[in-house]
Amino acid sequence: MTPTIGVIGMGYVGLTLTAALARKGFVVHGVDLQPAVIDSLNRGRPHIYEPGVAEVFTEHAGRTVFVDTALPRDTIDAAVICVSTPVDEHTRRPNLTNLAAAARQVADSCGPDTLVVVRSTVPVGASRRVVLPPLLETWGRARLVMAPERTIQGQALRELVELPQVVGGLDGASLAAGMDLFGGLATQLVPVSSLEAAELVKLSNNCHTDLIYAYGNEIALIAEQHGLDPLEVIGAANLDYPRPDLAKPGYVGGGCLSKDPYILLSGSGERPPFLVEPVRRLNEFLPVHVARQVVDLIRHERGSTQGARLAVLGWAYKGWPPTDDMRGTPIVSMMPVFSEAGLTVLGHDPMVPDSVVRQYGGEPTSIDKAFSDSDAVLVVNDHPDYRAIQMGAVLGARRPAIVFDSWRILDEDALTAAGVRYAGIGYLGQGAAG
Repeated sequence: MTPTIGVIGMGYVGLTLTAALARKGFVVHGVDLQPAVIDSLNRGRPHIYEPGVAEVFTEHAGRTVFVDTALPRDTIDAAVICVSTPVDEHTRRPNLTNLAAAARQVADSCGPDTLVVVRSTVPVGASRRVVLPPLLETWGRARLVMAPERTIQGQALRELVELPQVVGGLDGASLAAGMDLFGGLATQLVPVSSLEAAELVKLSNNCHTDLIYAYGNEIALIAEQHGLDPLEVIGAANLDYPRPDLAKPGYVGGGCLSKDPYILLSGSGERPPFLVEPVRRLNEFLPVHVARQVVDLIRHERGSTQGARLAVLGWAYKGWPPTDDMRGTPIVSMMPVFSEAGLTVLGHDPMVPDSVVRQYGGEPTSIDKAFSDSDAVLVVNDHPDYRAIQMGAVLGARRPAIVFDSWRILDEDALTAAGVRYAGIGYLGQGAAG
């Protein structure tokens, strides 16, 4: 008999898991506290963009997928906790209030034979320290596993099936139950020895990604000081060289990479890691540094920044795979720099509604107007629409003086031939300001 699954938290992790389980024939009861989200999902309209999810909800909502404010009592075979574990903006400490509340709801709605799965990203030790106590207090015994989510936005439904699924259990019986559950979803399972080992797997993956990208950013900042092109340096370093490739410079955001290093730090014990915190500081510095560079370039070209118009292309934290996710977006730390300089910021993103652009301080615009109605253009993400821009089609008599192409995806030769100053991360082109 196919188990009935409860998924607590209809954010990105819970939403995509619900869709993947429904595809596999599971009955899924989702839980969320936002009435608008509940109503939208029950009508088959996901509130978060992810390829394939809308089609699943259109087919299964009200049939095998149901969303409410709480789990149904005594009907759930496995309850998967997918709530957010945000990091405090000032202290950088994770807030586990949602995790504790979800554990309490499971304890109140389910019983000791229910398998409880922690899927949220948590500090090492949190599954045992925060989730387990209310289960034991209510039931006297529990089956508990940690099975971290490790998908990339834009490919989640495929990766939930194809990526190895790591499972760590409280004990042998818990592990066996977790392996059985995820064996019905994923093609490859990776059992680990404990809850804590599984917790550290997720944090290790994301902090390693943060580190890899940070090194590319470090090279770019060094190259900038010497007037070198970081893409030339990195390309030459990588070409047919039998060691790990250097990453190209770029922004590092999103819901995971912007907070998971702090979650790892919070549970690292008495001896803090040597690398994790400086790496995160570097990646958080980069958008601010770029914003200052853009302001300096505008000042160099116009003599003043007051009243200048800057068009920003790409407001979601990344462009490929396309997403509408604004968590960890570079624009958040850039906007104060632009505001202080007196810039008017125009905004465009194919995935982000105009209302969100306004919410973050921009005036919505189009790609054509970005190149005809601004003093400078800043490309923040690499959405395919931006990669496809033909300079001859967007450059007219009125054109920007500067294009700062963070991802180096535009035609530099066409821009410079048109008299436009071209720059990128770690690369200020000819006649650099300052």
